[in-house]
Amino acid sequence: MKYLHTMVRVRDIDASLRFYCEGLGLYEVRRTENPEGKFTLVYLAAEESPEAELELTHNWDSTEDYGSARHFGHIAFAVKNIYATCAHLQALGYTIHRPPRDGHMAFVRSPDLISVELLQEGCLPPQEPWVSMPNSGSW
Repeated sequence: MKYLHTMVRVRDIDASLRFYCEGLGLYEVRRTENPEGKFTLVYLAAEESPEAELELTHNWDSTEDYGSARHFGHIAFAVKNIYATCAHLQALGYTIHRPPRDGHMAFVRSPDLISVELLQEGCLPPQEPWVSMPNSGSW
């Protein structure tokens, strides 16, 4: 058996691509536009693991309430420098809901409220301002 992808529904494809591509560094692998079905599928991957894709599904004109997405759990990514990644996401306007106080783990949410866990490759010593930063909202 081979793992292929995880699918998440998104309300605004451009906002989601900004988060996943500009914010997290994923890249677009392929895209399918289906006018008859009124949906767009965008597949993303990370340079380090291109075989494991994230599928963004945008259902055009949908008014479906996707909820808070807490039932989904989370998507996890290993990062080379958790502090730099979190600072970059903050600079783009995203809230770090669970700061990397321990130098190892943080949580942020996508524009569609998908929880994204960031895990440090190896160990970094705890650093300010992260050590003193409280949790914010749900993650």
